[in-house]
Amino acid sequence: MITRLSAPHHEELWRVTDDASGLRGYIALHSTRLGPAAGGLRMRAYDSDEAAIADVLNLSRGMSFKNAAADLPLGGGKAVIMGDPRTKTPAMLRAMGRAIETLQGRYWTAEDMGMSPADMAEIARETRYVAGLDSGPFASGDPSPVTAQGVFNALKIGLKQRYGRDDLSGTTVAVQGLGHVGWHLCRLLHEAGARLILADTDAAKLAQSCADFDATAADVTRIHATEAEVFAPCAIGGTLNATTIPELRAGLIAGAANNQLATPEDADRLAARGILYLPDYVANGGGIINVAAEILRIETRAPWVAARLDALGTTMTRILAHAAAKDASPAHLADTIIGERLLPRAG
Repeated sequence: MITRLSAPHHEELWRVTDDASGLRGYIALHSTRLGPAAGGLRMRAYDSDEAAIADVLNLSRGMSFKNAAADLPLGGGKAVIMGDPRTKTPAMLRAMGRAIETLQGRYWTAEDMGMSPADMAEIARETRYVAGLDSGPFASGDPSPVTAQGVFNALKIGLKQRYGRDDLSGTTVAVQGLGHVGWHLCRLLHEAGARLILADTDAAKLAQSCADFDATAADVTRIHATEAEVFAPCAIGGTLNATTIPELRAGLIAGAANNQLATPEDADRLAARGILYLPDYVANGGGIINVAAEILRIETRAPWVAARLDALGTTMTRILAHAAAKDASPAHLADTIIGERLLPRAG
């Protein structure tokens, strides 16, 4: 069953339930002004329906800005399933696929936290509006490596702005979260000669990643306070807040997590401490670029994606330069620049 709910600042919000499979989730469409809403499906053990709704609304808004920042003809949407990803079933995924199909192309889904390309294939049994598939004429596969590449590119841009160099050799980077994107980012950083400090809730994954990347482990609740030149939040959102910001010891924030700032005021808290924050929806836009190539049926996907990644880096450079010139927060400046692309055209 799919039921429409009220969401004043979004075009659509839907509650999705299926008693037979145990599915309970939400789909949010923030904006379709630039094109059909696109954004991943994540599965998390939310504390409440209110928490799930808040997350899907924040994430879908972020996707509007992320797609606009990447200059894609796509709007912003997101979907969430409530529950431990280890409990998902094919029936649950197919039920979500049927719900997505009822939206008739206004929302395209793809892989996100707690999901895999195999899960996307299961969903695709019930809907045409799914990307991130492993097979098919325009299949883009797992977007995580491309997301990581975009974050890596942005981190180097930020390093140049904050420290006057883009050589990562010997640079200490604290990475919070070793999921699909976080792990690939660690691989790129390790290959570039960075010294890594890692944290994750999965002890086995943390131990293996430390071995793979010759890294040091840190407490997942204190990784933000580790002494490092760069802090890379790559897990859940809201980790930059009034509690954690005073404890930060890094001069640069560049990560893959969505909605890293708990509130808009946290951008000012970072600026007041002289910490350079790279707007998350610009830094982590590589994955949606990769997915967009599949949605838009781009035949020459690899060069198209590479060109879009380069353009995203140019956008980040421009935002940081303007922010420095105006002595303003890059987060606020990005919202202004990218937000203008989402406004209705006059006339």
